[in-house]
Amino acid sequence: MWAHDRHQRILAMLDARGQVGAQNLADLLGVSRETIRRDLLDLDRAGRVRRVHGGAVLPEAAPEAPFANRMTTHLRAKREIARKAVGLIGPGQCVMIDAGSTTAIFAQELARLSGITVITNSLAVANTVQGAGGGIDLLLLGGRMFADVPATFGELTLSEIARFRADLAFVAPVAVDLDGAHDFALHEAEVARAMSGRAGRVAVLADRSKLGRASRVRCIETGRIGALVTDGGADAGFLAGLRGRGIEVIA
Repeated sequence: MWAHDRHQRILAMLDARGQVGAQNLADLLGVSRETIRRDLLDLDRAGRVRRVHGGAVLPEAAPEAPFANRMTTHLRAKREIARKAVGLIGPGQCVMIDAGSTTAIFAQELARLSGITVITNSLAVANTVQGAGGGIDLLLLGGRMFADVPATFGELTLSEIARFRADLAFVAPVAVDLDGAHDFALHEAEVARAMSGRAGRVAVLADRSKLGRASRVRCIETGRIGALVTDGGADAGFLAGLRGRGIEVIA
């Protein structure tokens, strides 16, 4: 078994159990304890696990930076992603877009289009699209406002999403690994999951800093992701792993 395959098995067991023992891993994977020690060391260095005496546990998820700060980080990569992602939209299509700094920048490219329908919970996306004064049919979802991200969330937002069917859903999670897309906040994950369930295809927008990582709440399983749109600096090995799971990678 190759190291990459062992790493994925280890991460899958950690996801299910929360912690794993080195000797148990060695027995299950049919390798030496020294091999497992090296595997855990590699995963620890990559931030995927936290080594403890006798094994490993899942790393603690770090909270997101404030939205205003995220709007100015990895800006070049996010603009690159936005230019690529807008090419997925066909004439007359209906798209859902969740709230985040990447989708806020994506809206700047989106606003150049016409003849499409945009459904979003993001005030930043809605303001950009509306401000462009183009031929886009815009629907802003109702719901409860939260302090940091300028968007609507909660039961009202989720119930409104359930009323529609979209061709595409664009979501911008905080992390993406081979098991799917993740958010830190539950209310953001609920919206992303709801939108993905009401769209014919799901496009995940994530710059290279978010790839190969996990966070608190998995919002979309790998099998529901149709495309990952990322920047040119993304890790080739990780992208190959996503392609192996049938995901179109646009990098």
